[in-house]
Amino acid sequence: MEQIFDFFEHPYYSVIGGKLGSKNFLEQLKDSILVCDGAMGTELYTRGIFVNHCFDELNLKNPALVKDIHKGYIDARADIIETNTFGANKFKLKKYGVEDKVFEINKRGAELAREVAGDRVFVAGSIGPLGILLEPFGKLSAEEAKKAVRQQAEGLLEGKIDLFILETFGDLNELALAVKTLKEMSDLPVIAQSTFGDNRKTLLGHEPEDVVNVLKEVGADVIGVNCSVGPQPMLEVIGRMAKAGARLLSAQPNAGNPRVVENRVLYMSTPEYHAEFAKRFITAGVRIVGGCCGTSAEHIKAIVNAVRALQPQRKGVSVRITPAKEIEVDVIPREEKSRFASRLGRKFAISVEVLSPRGVDPAAVIDGVRRLADFGVDVINIPDGPRASSRMSPMALAQLIEKNVAIETILHYCCRDRNLLGMQSDLLGAYALGLRNILVVTGDPPKLGDYPDATAVFDVDAIGLTRIVRNLNHGFDVAGKAIGTPTGWHIGVGANPGAIDLGLEIDRLYQKVEGGAEYILTQPIFDPDQLDAFLQRIKDVAIPILAGIMPLMSYRTVEFLNNEVPGITVPEWIGKQLAEATDADAAKEIGIHIAQQAILKTKKFDKIKGIYLMPPFTKDKYGIAMEVLQVIC
Repeated sequence: MEQIFDFFEHPYYSVIGGKLGSKNFLEQLKDSILVCDGAMGTELYTRGIFVNHCFDELNLKNPALVKDIHKGYIDARADIIETNTFGANKFKLKKYGVEDKVFEINKRGAELAREVAGDRVFVAGSIGPLGILLEPFGKLSAEEAKKAVRQQAEGLLEGKIDLFILETFGDLNELALAVKTLKEMSDLPVIAQSTFGDNRKTLLGHEPEDVVNVLKEVGADVIGVNCSVGPQPMLEVIGRMAKAGARLLSAQPNAGNPRVVENRVLYMSTPEYHAEFAKRFITAGVRIVGGCCGTSAEHIKAIVNAVRALQPQRKGVSVRITPAKEIEVDVIPREEKSRFASRLGRKFAISVEVLSPRGVDPAAVIDGVRRLADFGVDVINIPDGPRASSRMSPMALAQLIEKNVAIETILHYCCRDRNLLGMQSDLLGAYALGLRNILVVTGDPPKLGDYPDATAVFDVDAIGLTRIVRNLNHGFDVAGKAIGTPTGWHIGVGANPGAIDLGLEIDRLYQKVEGGAEYILTQPIFDPDQLDAFLQRIKDVAIPILAGIMPLMSYRTVEFLNNEVPGITVPEWIGKQLAEATDADAAKEIGIHIAQQAILKTKKFDKIKGIYLMPPFTKDKYGIAMEVLQVIC
């Protein structure tokens, strides 16, 4: 790729001091406050482009509209305009079926901005997060992420940008990786901006000081904050960044929090409000001010007028940064984490799944669990929103069971319904309340359950969450900060011996074990030969395995599992026997017998250290569970 250097020869104009002459971007930034533009996405929205459209593809489909927004910001006398390419990476474009146009969309986005900016205004190539969390908490490898950033940057460079601007990053690791990638590709300046929540932390819990230290190390030219919630909270973050040693700072806040007014999403902060905070940002040491979501050309015009009234003020700040001390913690051995953990591997463990009630009364469930405990069951499994249905919190039910019955629970915890920080909060709280055994699962999408219109949150999958729980067990949160007393979660994970892509399933299982898994629960086993083949391929996995057993009470259930439940296949011979049953009682006897035979056969495998029984969703589920278990209890 040919490098672009001649753009520094253009004469630029600043809102302070008039013509910039031949100074390049960083030299000019040392002498003047520069004003960046405002929002692109919300401006497109106000012009009738709905959020289900691909905003970045408008560079190709409606370039006149994109140029009109650029022109509005230049007429407001902004010094920097950003390309309409924030989401133009292959992962986000894939949702719209245009992932093959990454280079084209980015190149055209840069060209459109350059056509409007001419030689008067800097053009910043906008790059946002990829939309997928990086390892270890997500699925995306660092190498894949680098390739995606390079692909986007190549188009921007070809379109003749002046600098890069990385925006709205909640993952510091992803932001640092993007900075390093761009620095390897080009000598162009890089503005690196994180976004912070109300708690003044990033998505992964990093403090402003962490962001500054990491971005300085990877070579970001300007460090800043954008999006977030509004000017006032951002000012505090900026102050902390300045004290942490950020030399060149940028601030581009939203126009406050959005509100829905007559079915339209509106941002309420006025241009005058942003202008006032622009002055405060500059006083705090910011060199680039602008706007993000909800800000318009009117906001930028007001900011420009405020900046013109101020002379650049540079404050020298001497700060001593003391590295955090490494804290040694006593990690709890697996066998000491719970009664279930101490027994697992020493005796054949019996676990039974119990569903949370749909309402607020747990009495029937607790009575059923008491019967199972008296029968000899070792631990109760509580699934988390099975089939994406709405039930009492499994965490609440687990506590009620352990409070009222002398038996432990395994809390299923899925990644679907919480963001990353919410998960961490749940795990710390549940542990403080006395729960000790957990099964980490990714979870069913809501569209598979009772609420197809509900939204899903999948910040991480089961692999990433396993690593998070392991970190908590070693005394650190997702940002690597010490939490004091470590947790002692007994970490379980799922596996499917009947997966269609068994190679992928096994690879993911190895990642879970490497990430900290201490026991495995399988999907239902209907074919012992299938289980044997699976176990042969994981001979070096040393942690205990509980085989899933599911009694089938009707042919209708077989049809449902084979056609509507991903990852479960019931053999044809089982379906045939149930289809030939003369009535419901006969089908029930057949189902119980098949389940009992499955238990006896799986018990013979050395690696199987227990069973995980999943009784049917019927009124007599506890009785059926005990009847099935008679072969080993």
